Amino acid sequence: MSNKVIHVLYNDDDILMDAVKKTVAANHYIEEVYTPFPVHGLDKAMGLAPTRIAICSFIYGVIGLSVATAMMYYMMIKDWPQNIGGKPSFSYLENMPAFVPVMFELTVFFAAHLMVITFYMRSKLWPFKDAENPDLRTTDDHFLMEVAIDGDEDQLMSFFQETGAVEIKVIEKH
Repeated sequence: MSNKVIHVLYNDDDILMDAVKKTVAANHYIEEVYTPFPVHGLDKAMGLAPTRIAICSFIYGVIGLSVATAMMYYMMIKDWPQNIGGKPSFSYLENMPAFVPVMFELTVFFAAHLMVITFYMRSKLWPFKDAENPDLRTTDDHFLMEVAIDGDEDQLMSFFQETGAVEIKVIEKH
């Protein structure tokens, strides 16, 4: 397989969506699409699998709830029980209504912060990482589709010209 790709630039998101659908229908492999803003339905048009990030969010929330429960049980029942407002300090279940705000806040805290960390790790983003954007115009007003060359270059170039491309370039990938 060749290590060449075609960079196809579009100037409208609707034209890009039609081009992606035609490209997938023609059985060409789209390596990546770079857009200046999220394009609704692009992941489905490319045939990408649904994300499992909601499962991670639920797990992180359960971890936060568990930490909150264990922390409050240890602090308020075992380590330093206090009689606050006449509430009994010997039972966690009898005090639980007072603990609900803390449980909610730690659930949200853990889910949010661990989701951000997961997103950065999954996206391979870290401090001081160089940008991997192939064309700076995709941060402003253009859309770039990167397609692997698996056959005749000239045929692919004419195919993408018919999809409404503004610019087509063949790039050698390292």
